Amino acid sequence: MHEILQRIDEASHIVVIAHVNPDADSLGSASALYTHILRLHKKVSFFCATKNISPKFACIPWFDKIKESYPFSADLAIALDCGTSQRVGVDVECDLINIDHHQSNNNFGTYNLVDVACISTTQVLYNFFEKNEIAINPKMATALYAGLLDDSKGFVGEGVNGTTFAVLNALIAHKAEYENCNRSLRRYASLASLRLKGLMLQNMELFHNGMLSLFCVRVEDMKATGALGMDCESALDESLYLPTVSVALLLKENRDGSIKCSLRCEDGYDVAKIASFYNGGGHKNRAGFILDTSYTLQGAREEILNLLEKEICFEKK
Repeated sequence: MHEILQRIDEASHIVVIAHVNPDADSLGSASALYTHILRLHKKVSFFCATKNISPKFACIPWFDKIKESYPFSADLAIALDCGTSQRVGVDVECDLINIDHHQSNNNFGTYNLVDVACISTTQVLYNFFEKNEIAINPKMATALYAGLLDDSKGFVGEGVNGTTFAVLNALIAHKAEYENCNRSLRRYASLASLRLKGLMLQNMELFHNGMLSLFCVRVEDMKATGALGMDCESALDESLYLPTVSVALLLKENRDGSIKCSLRCEDGYDVAKIASFYNGGGHKNRAGFILDTSYTLQGAREEILNLLEKEICFEKK
């Protein structure tokens, strides 16, 4: 932590980075750090390689400051919530600080602060601020709350414990705008996202006596509904609400011909090991990877279904 603080102090231009296809944890942790660096009266940029970010994240402070062009004049980059270096979305040539909580993180930064015991990267950053006696203002508290809310699935996900609620209590005491975050992150839905969810649920396949749910989303489906890539995840997550489903798989065609693969599971299973076969990453219950253009959607479907059958015992725990 001392080295990270020293390197921030020495830098002239700092860029904070939210990962590609960002969620509230990555944006929230980047926003909180952006706020702190502004208070140091340093030049700071907020970067995310994804062009179209869902407006539901507008509750996160400095959302309007996010740029899709990387500032190569920066002499220090800080990647937030990037489980792998590929998630950064750009080749960073200067020193890189890597702050994260994913178990798949291989400490790719020049400096690394990775705590897999934390439920979110915003919790890692909260601990960092507290241990170094860095005051948390309302903007920082709101950003940190947003990430904790999202990664904990509304405080009902795996890993939620007394510490989680102690942090929440502290952030609310720091005047986090929690009601606005709750409305935006847990209740926002675009018409396009609802249309896509309906299509995905209609085409959902079940295997192994209903224990595995599979969604295949084509480029044509995205065009027909007008949805964003992140809109696919709602149906994927909600399929785990079915009493029989323990593992959920999404295969989504990208416009460049690659295929994004996302995996979710309940307690007792480990989908991160499936992602590791394809140099992906994540957590035991939430992981993903990208297949290159040599795969067709049908080919990917058959290969990954076979791998799941081989690597995961589909018996009720």
